[in-house]
Amino acid sequence: MSNRSIPPFRADHVGSLLRPHYLLEARDRHAKGEIDAAALRQVEDRAITEAVHFQEDIGLKSITDGEFRRTYFHLDFLRQLGGVVTDDPKLVIGEDGKEHLLPPGIRVVDKVRHVKDIQRADFQYLSSQLSKGSTPKVSIPSPTMLHFRGGRHGINEQAYPELEPEFYEDVAKAYGQELHSLYDAGCRYVQMDDTNMAYLCDGHMREAARQRGDDPNELPHRYAKFINRVVAHKPKDMVLAMHLCRGNFKSTYAAEGNYEPVAEALLSEMHLDAYFMEYDDDRSGDFRPLRFLPKGKIVVLGLVTTKFSPLESKDDLKRRIDEAAKHAPIEQLALSPQCGFSSTVHGNKVSVDDERAKLRLVVEVARDVWGDA
Repeated sequence: MSNRSIPPFRADHVGSLLRPHYLLEARDRHAKGEIDAAALRQVEDRAITEAVHFQEDIGLKSITDGEFRRTYFHLDFLRQLGGVVTDDPKLVIGEDGKEHLLPPGIRVVDKVRHVKDIQRADFQYLSSQLSKGSTPKVSIPSPTMLHFRGGRHGINEQAYPELEPEFYEDVAKAYGQELHSLYDAGCRYVQMDDTNMAYLCDGHMREAARQRGDDPNELPHRYAKFINRVVAHKPKDMVLAMHLCRGNFKSTYAAEGNYEPVAEALLSEMHLDAYFMEYDDDRSGDFRPLRFLPKGKIVVLGLVTTKFSPLESKDDLKRRIDEAAKHAPIEQLALSPQCGFSSTVHGNKVSVDDERAKLRLVVEVARDVWGDA
């Protein structure tokens, strides 16, 4: 099987990594006013450089900054768009006795616009640390988050009396400008993290959308058109992928359900290059939805969990890849962990040794199955 020279690679990963203790300590000191932003950034730089070496040493070709400059995978980006405000998240103890993150409010209060480069400087530092042959990847939250959390009620009616087409087009233009900013800095690989398409696989989440006035059967197709507006604004030779997640705060989850309700809109209708699909346990259902994958696209199978320490067996992973290949050509498949190891600064209930072992496992299995990582 021919090696992949463009991302996603046969062994890839979602992006976030466990923060080292000294970085968490520096962030705490910055929050208390003991060090300034410049001093914090120096500590972040050190941690990112170490993370780059960590990923390259394992054999990964796709390299991220671990999202070390963020607190939350989505809010840190979205609140830097003009016209968008977000609440600070709240932590609560759920009925299961575990700590959960209450979904923060994300509101559109004015016309959405790109008012500054958001990720460019971060990308430039990441890129400067890479060895030849590695590909830097940037992850950003999906634009669907500006609609799904609040629906029509979360978007100012004076700014947008009607959502179609102006709201969706304004957001797409803002995202397009950010993608071009990254492209001009040398970025060719971007991943959009999307919980909402995965949430629309969950019965409770579908009912919540219905209560907000949306049709959960129609939303996946509307979001496909929304994403396609972004694709229309992106640079032509930039790889744009989507990662689907059902929740990843401190090894908990928020949703479950087979991909079937969204599969056709997701895989056939969206003009994306690749999809990182969560498949680490029964919450994600079977592989039959992959039958909608058209030629020319890649699905990265998230078979290795980031939520818990036990290491998957190579034989089990290969068996599951074979199962997936019954529904989509194996040359259109790849392997990754199911999510990042630290979607928020808090991290999952795994150790750095666990993280390293799981990423190395992904590389080793990819070499065994495809002959290349």
